[in-house]
Amino acid sequence: MYVIVGDDGTVAMHESRFGAVGIDLDLMAGPDVVLPFVRAQSACTHWRDDVWCEAAALFDLRRRVLLMFAWEGPVTRMPHRAAAFELLRAAWPGWEVRCGHDGPADLLTYMGLDPAVVRDPDASCYVGSPVDAAELADWEGDWGGDDYLCAVTVGGRCHLLVYADDHPIALGPALLDQLADAEDHAPCDRVVGAGVHVDAARRWVGWWLLDAQAGAYDMASRWPGWTVEFWGDRYAEHVAAADGVFVPRSPDRRRALVEVRDEALKHWAERRGQQVDALVEEVRAKRRFRVRRDREVVGLTPVQAAAAAVLAAWESTRGV
Repeated sequence: MYVIVGDDGTVAMHESRFGAVGIDLDLMAGPDVVLPFVRAQSACTHWRDDVWCEAAALFDLRRRVLLMFAWEGPVTRMPHRAAAFELLRAAWPGWEVRCGHDGPADLLTYMGLDPAVVRDPDASCYVGSPVDAAELADWEGDWGGDDYLCAVTVGGRCHLLVYADDHPIALGPALLDQLADAEDHAPCDRVVGAGVHVDAARRWVGWWLLDAQAGAYDMASRWPGWTVEFWGDRYAEHVAAADGVFVPRSPDRRRALVEVRDEALKHWAERRGQQVDALVEEVRAKRRFRVRRDREVVGLTPVQAAAAAVLAAWESTRGV
């Protein structure tokens, strides 16, 4: 789903049936490519609820704010998240790039509308089961990566749960019962997609995630009598609270920038059914095709312009 708030305050909504996959990579092409692309998508007049809306972006042309969320992609992977947002901010100069954690409700809240519009009153809570060492050994091959894991630390232990549906925080104190016989993986260095730290003695819980959870800002209601602290995407808070039990590997910034750049170029190249190297060479070989300092794209096809913008964003990060 896409929402454009015009300079005059008018609102236009668009949607793409398969637009959720790679929305962060789409956005790395910058406003000159992305806004015409969005306006070419199907117009819609209704909001998809937070069960079916898997990604969205709001473009406020008046305030130059880009607000987005996604359930998958580099922005949801610990090794790539910081690099992805570094490239996004470089591709949208003069814009404030924000990431929400409450799904489409964040867009409604930003617009001053009632987030209840996208709540599903009949939605059930599905939390993944604990993972043992045997499952973990083949995890990447079966699931695709650590971003499908959630680390839960409690009492000096670290448990890993499948993270493919709701965040374990949504279970409330019943989460502790689910962990009663779960295997301990401490010290855990997995680069997971979400986490929870529980201090049962203080009746205090802190949690974070890199994607979105319906009702993210209301989880205290599920933990009556407890103090609930939401860390957003700040997993370093979990690392500090867990005190050596959860120690994810630190991302390599330069490597991550290159990997996200290449993923974005591949994403756009596949729209034309060509190889990344061919697209990049095509853009670089045509010397008259360039991205001006004011980011106006001249003489390029949309896919070429996207590749040029991704490369320009990456180039601007290399000296930082």
